[in-house]
Amino acid sequence: MPVQSGGKRSSDVSADPIETPSPASLEADLGHYKELFSKLRFSYLEQVTKEKFLRAIVGDPPLIVDYQENVELEQQLVKTKVELKTQKEEVRLLVAALESRGRELSRRHETIQLQTSQLESLPSDIANLETTLQVLRETLSPSTTDESLNLPLPATLSLLSERNTELAELNAQLKTLEHALPRKTRELERLESELKPLEFQKQGVTSAAKDARRRKEEALNGQGDDLEARGRWWRGVEAGLRGMLEVES
Repeated sequence: MPVQSGGKRSSDVSADPIETPSPASLEADLGHYKELFSKLRFSYLEQVTKEKFLRAIVGDPPLIVDYQENVELEQQLVKTKVELKTQKEEVRLLVAALESRGRELSRRHETIQLQTSQLESLPSDIANLETTLQVLRETLSPSTTDESLNLPLPATLSLLSERNTELAELNAQLKTLEHALPRKTRELERLESELKPLEFQKQGVTSAAKDARRRKEEALNGQGDDLEARGRWWRGVEAGLRGMLEVES
């Protein structure tokens, strides 16, 4: 008796064996095959039972089972059921292990596919990067003679560390100078205030020197006045007055 399916299969498994399975499709397949196996087993047991019954009836001589044989068969059936239950549990555990293994293999398969696609695109990416690097080298080479721009990565990192150290030292010196700036500014203001009287004195001395030089040049040219004669006369007058008034100098 053929088995009639109760409905359309719920899984979406293609007949193509190359199709990539997924955990959902595997689980749908497993449920479908469990249902199909249950129906096939029921149909098989039904057909075998009918066949044995018909053979027992039409056989020559007909097969007649007495009560004792039924009792023995029932006892054997109980043992068989216990064994079958044990086997079912083993099968259940095996199916659970297979399901777990199937999910793991599916994840690994997806990971391998992703890695494969990445590896397939890797050569072209490397070629593009090499082309870009070559273009950058050709662009920088004519316009710069600084060898530090062509250093490898370890040397560049070492040079960067040195530059950072120098920068930190300069920042420390700058901070020290910034702290000393107010004091230096006050000292400069004090020196400027002290320098102003000296500037006035310098201007007076310079003016007097120029005037003396001018008088000397005029005296040498015969155009000078009788300042020296007057000075001697006034000194003589002063000495006479002091003598008359008996004033000590």
